[in-house]
Amino acid sequence: MAITVKSMATSGVDGFMVEIEASTIRGQQQSMSIIGLPDQAIKEAGERIQAAIESCGYDFPKDKSIISLAPGDKKKRGSHFDLGMIIALLFQTDQISPKNLSDYAFIGELALDGRIRPCTGVLSMVTEARKCGVKAVVVPYENRQEAESVSGIKVCPVQTLQDTVRFLEGRLDLSKQDEGERKANTEDTPGVQFCNLKKGDSADDSFNSGIDFADVKGQDELIEAIVLGAAGGHNILMLGEPGCGKTMIAQRIPTILPRMTEKESLEVTKIHSISGLLDAGTGLLKMRPFRAPHHNVSLNALIGGGSYAQPGEVSLAHNGVLFLDELAEFSRSTLDALRQPMEDKRVTISRVNGTNSYPANFMFVAAMNPCPCGYYPSKKCRCTDYEIIHYRGKISGPILERIDIQKSVAHVDYFELNGKKSRYSSAELREQVERARMLQQERFKNDKEVNCNAQMTTTMIQKYCKLDEECTKLLKNASEKYGYSARVIHKLLRLARTSADLDGAENIRREDIIRVLNCRDLDVSSSQMYAIT
Repeated sequence: MAITVKSMATSGVDGFMVEIEASTIRGQQQSMSIIGLPDQAIKEAGERIQAAIESCGYDFPKDKSIISLAPGDKKKRGSHFDLGMIIALLFQTDQISPKNLSDYAFIGELALDGRIRPCTGVLSMVTEARKCGVKAVVVPYENRQEAESVSGIKVCPVQTLQDTVRFLEGRLDLSKQDEGERKANTEDTPGVQFCNLKKGDSADDSFNSGIDFADVKGQDELIEAIVLGAAGGHNILMLGEPGCGKTMIAQRIPTILPRMTEKESLEVTKIHSISGLLDAGTGLLKMRPFRAPHHNVSLNALIGGGSYAQPGEVSLAHNGVLFLDELAEFSRSTLDALRQPMEDKRVTISRVNGTNSYPANFMFVAAMNPCPCGYYPSKKCRCTDYEIIHYRGKISGPILERIDIQKSVAHVDYFELNGKKSRYSSAELREQVERARMLQQERFKNDKEVNCNAQMTTTMIQKYCKLDEECTKLLKNASEKYGYSARVIHKLLRLARTSADLDGAENIRREDIIRVLNCRDLDVSSSQMYAIT
């Protein structure tokens, strides 16, 4: 009779249950066969299992062993099935006698000496195990914090195969061992904080705020535009000569964004865990992600791809900031691939091995030089209007239309600013942003898919962005002058709504329209140029 043990697998950011069935066929030559559409890592598990069994004092079956991963028509990958397979094999050969085996799901990679190594995607797998009614999940000790982020399921962290067997047979209390280990670790490293959020808590990134807007001087107008963008989740493009502070400012934007909720933190941690970017011993991520890929990044690395449709930078920046420095140096095809994720806040990747859909709700921030030499409009610039227009033309119109704020960054004089204090700090700016976001959350409380002004639908714009006659005239004149499309008009209306929210105003005012029109410096600059063809 075959023995069945539960384990979990991942598909995209979600998990699914896998039943590991083990059986032996007497009278046939000693061997192990693993079936159920396994990848190479699973096929190699037979060697790891045999070495671990012998290292831990057990006997490898003398007959042919067959291990099946069900469902058999779904591809499976990863080395985390090792623990479930070896437990099923030992139970099938009557070498262990676990109690209530059906209550557990097993996740973990085996070392040759029987140690249990950490795995990726544990958060997604434990979340799905809870949905499937599994009472407890056995995970590698280094993944305990990640697994314990999921409430409503018992987490059993193990370090070795021997510990796992003793626990299953009731000869080891993992909770006491775990408490002692944590106490020892905390005493050895004062100030260690375990990242476990309980229901209703919000993630705070203040523990990792090594950078602050207090370091930024002489860019008050730009900072006000950054606050406007952060308050509504709007996309931002900064144009300025080298050394004026574009990258420095972009790196500080996460410090003024609202603190992540438990739901947002879970989403971010899932994606990073699936991608193998979550360090062992880490629980829920608290700080909003800031991703800054180099301009030679490939299309698959930015959007996602590979043999198993892995998440790309747009998904790793989910609930955070995607920063593209030197925007004009990115290939046009790569930039144009951002159109759909920026609009839909989700990306679907199809490959031969499967199709995965990942969230991509990020705040897009970009920086670029105003011209090929980088110094327009100062006297140092020697570029012609044609060269400047050609340089900016590397960025397609559809991408520029999706960027709400296009702000010029002024040159700063080091000697004039040296010794002066900044007017702003990240803590003060975050308070403004959070007040505006609270108004937006109250406004959109009946729509779970919308949590900030940048995500408003056309129907919502008509309802919440009504203009009086004077505001309509101002916006119409600007549209006629610069040739704005309907998409740009909608983005300006969303931006004006955010401007009003920052001041706590109920309706969009004349000063809000003026403020958002002043955030379109690229339109003004480009309209003043003449190109001879």
